[in-house]
Amino acid sequence: MRQIWIPKAGPPEVLEIRESADPDPQPGEVRIRVEATGINFADIAGRIGIYQDLPPLPVVVGYEVAGKIDAVGDGVDPCWLGRDVLALTRFGGYSDVTCTPLEQVFERPTGMPAEVGAALPVNFLTAYQLVVVMGGLRSGETMLVHSAGGGVGIAATQLALHRGARVIGTASTGKHSFLKSIGVSHCIDYRKDDFEKRVMEITDGAGVELVLDAVGGKSFKKSYRSLAATGRMGMFGISSAATGKTKSIVSLLKMAASMPWFKFTPPELINHNKGVFGVNLGHLWDEMERVSSWQTEILSLYQQGVINPVIDKIFSFDDVAKAHHYIQDRKNIGKVLLTP
Repeated sequence: MRQIWIPKAGPPEVLEIRESADPDPQPGEVRIRVEATGINFADIAGRIGIYQDLPPLPVVVGYEVAGKIDAVGDGVDPCWLGRDVLALTRFGGYSDVTCTPLEQVFERPTGMPAEVGAALPVNFLTAYQLVVVMGGLRSGETMLVHSAGGGVGIAATQLALHRGARVIGTASTGKHSFLKSIGVSHCIDYRKDDFEKRVMEITDGAGVELVLDAVGGKSFKKSYRSLAATGRMGMFGISSAATGKTKSIVSLLKMAASMPWFKFTPPELINHNKGVFGVNLGHLWDEMERVSSWQTEILSLYQQGVINPVIDKIFSFDDVAKAHHYIQDRKNIGKVLLTP
């Protein structure tokens, strides 16, 4: 098999391809011949050296794949052999062959391409947890989503619109036309405009019922102030800690210094009728029954035509460094994938 390894922290060029024997599935596992792999911010943070959940280096990252099952371990019904699937992988997804527990595997609906299958799990599960499960977004409410042109941002927008909500998105100006074409009501260029001020102008001073913020630092403060009474803020990342392509102590310290460590106190939340919550899909491996129910609902929404991943670009394994550069240069609108 071919795998993409992070041998040491550094820029995209540290990524290297290694070959080894195909693995055998352990009891309860299936082996998947991978046709497409999703790239996520956690992979990039791991390569930079700022991802706290990363196993010791060298390591193969990757949280989601799609392909065909070609072997099963003890205890797995052989009827799974030959099925087209998508799967969550607890690292190891940057491989052309991977083994994963059956409980993390889902059969792809008829006609779903592998590329779509690999683009669904992480982005849409994260968005579903943010918008539906914990955000409780309802018809008539307004959601502000940061990095609206990214995979999670687009997934959250599709779910929000399905629930009858209005969406305000922050993104660079070059992405505004696309975002408006998929239903975003108002776009804010975070590089030029004060998003907090613009949100209040758009909502006539009322604020929004839900904010999705993966930026961190001072953005959390401004997002919280953008909430209406009964509003909720979902935090799911700290991308402001990764301003360059290598680890920057200065960026980490700036982000840490600007975090609202003492802002979301019980009296503050009580007196202002606001809520704050966090989402980390990578910490739900012991909750797979719950996560599986979300994925089943997401697949149903796909089959109904309610949601559909937007795939921006597909890179070969050999071009993985270019793929990481592409994402960190903020060129993508939607999901970026790797194919063996």
